[in-house]
Amino acid sequence: MDAVRWGIIGTAAIALDKVIPSMLRAEGVNVVAIASRNADKARAAANRFGIEHSYGTYEAILADPAIEAVYIPLPNHLHVEWTIRAAEAGKHVLCEKPLALNVEKLNSLIACRDSTGRLIQEAVMIRAHPQWDEVCRIVSSGEIGEVHAVNGVFTEVNLDPKSIVNDAAIGGGALYDLGVYPITAARVVFGTEPERVFAASAFDPAFGVDRLTSAILLFSGGRHASMAVSTQLALRHHVVVFGTLKSLSLSNPFNPTPNDQCRIVLSDGSTLEAAAAETRNIAPADQYCLQAERFSTAVRSGGSVPIELEWSLGTMKILDAIRRSVESGAPEPV
Repeated sequence: MDAVRWGIIGTAAIALDKVIPSMLRAEGVNVVAIASRNADKARAAANRFGIEHSYGTYEAILADPAIEAVYIPLPNHLHVEWTIRAAEAGKHVLCEKPLALNVEKLNSLIACRDSTGRLIQEAVMIRAHPQWDEVCRIVSSGEIGEVHAVNGVFTEVNLDPKSIVNDAAIGGGALYDLGVYPITAARVVFGTEPERVFAASAFDPAFGVDRLTSAILLFSGGRHASMAVSTQLALRHHVVVFGTLKSLSLSNPFNPTPNDQCRIVLSDGSTLEAAAAETRNIAPADQYCLQAERFSTAVRSGGSVPIELEWSLGTMKILDAIRRSVESGAPEPV
């Protein structure tokens, strides 16, 4: 197929360090322009990656008729505004997570998609990694028995006062920055939505953002998912799936590099010795590259995107319920 012509709206670190390099390796993807509110930053990024055009405003990139799709790595509070503006300008949109800051705003994106006919997808790149396909295959096969619990953790240290993650006014904090990952893991494994959540947060006294949020997601049939996310704890991310016959754990569930060989470890609990567990290796894969390729294929084929907005709405309902539970101190319905 003819390569889809992409523009990048913003020069965030995730775009420069991870997404753009992967997009440049992707089949059916041609990154032709990048924009920043600082023309020098846009020009420097374009020179770094050999991108043909750079723009000193976001509006300019939307006005370029050659661009078919845009990737948006802007701060969280700008996702909805610029996704809508891009779709109304005739562009398909792949936007970073979380796609919105509440259910009402996400519903406005669904309305925009339906009115413009443009494709809009949240950039939950882990859904493109083959290790999650293998997890789903193992769970559905019954090999680990009936799954009743999932535990997901994503922690890291970010004490930079200039970081958008530490700015409460623009959607910063651990829950918005990292919560999508363990929530996605639980929903993928259980294949359904939680009914209630119970959550607690600890807030940074200077930044005003949640530096630690923990939650229990209560699914039907007495199934639970527990999660913890933090921006001020030592780097760690893991997922463990507990079945009646075996447990399943992922060595690098959320952020493997294109060269990382991911491992799925199965254990029947007969011994706590690690040597008794079975390890299944997953070949290295570039999840950002695969994400861009699949979105581009949807653009060219006129088909649906891999992650529909209705999926993202489910995530947003959970995030909203977690925030309500933090405030109320009680379980909240999803």
